Amino acid sequence: MKRLVVIGLVLALAACGAARDLKPGTGEALPVAPYGAAATPSPNQLLTASSQARPSRSDELLTSSQERQGNEFDLPPAN
Repeated sequence: MKRLVVIGLVLALAACGAARDLKPGTGEALPVAPYGAAATPSPNQLLTASSQARPSRSDELLTSSQERQGNEFDLPPAN
């Protein structure tokens, strides 16, 4: 029982970190701008996933469903 209480306290303390804006470390700079980019991206821009990395979900599957067309090449095997 005591172990569960100790584990719970440790997890609670680990989860209550302060959330602040990200900044480069002292004496360090942000990464160089990607090839072809006009400016160096900010830390928030670097952390934001692109739409290609996380595509949006489409829930229209049931509203735009259609009957399948017959497949003329789906023939029974020849004897």
